[in-house]
Amino acid sequence: QVQLVESGGGLVQAGDSLKLSCAGSGRTFIPYVMGWFRQAPGKGREFVAGIMKNGGNIYYAESVKGRFTIPRDDAGNTINLHMNSLRPEDTAVYYCAAVTRFTIQVPTSPDLYDYWGQGTQVTVSS
Repeated sequence: QVQLVESGGGLVQAGDSLKLSCAGSGRTFIPYVMGWFRQAPGKGREFVAGIMKNGGNIYYAESVKGRFTIPRDDAGNTINLHMNSLRPEDTAVYYCAAVTRFTIQVPTSPDLYDYWGQGTQVTVSS
């Protein structure tokens, strides 16, 4: 059984930094893509960033480009998200997700991801 477990959320002030981590487990878990989504109250699930595990291509949403980073050297079944210069509008539940079917690019639609973590709350106060 595949499991994704996130950690690292919390309450911070605007301008602060935070790191989220996600580890996948399961005998058959071989991800092609691992990514992060977020969902604010009353809104849909929004793509944040993702990485091709074979090749390392990384894609960021425009809203976080230049502020959030996924390290290229994370181990195969893990993904971290370094969040800098946080803003109140970054407040959301952040979800880790994985694609285990063959793909040649990082999907931005949540419908294309096969596994999800339970989510971790990030709250940025102004």
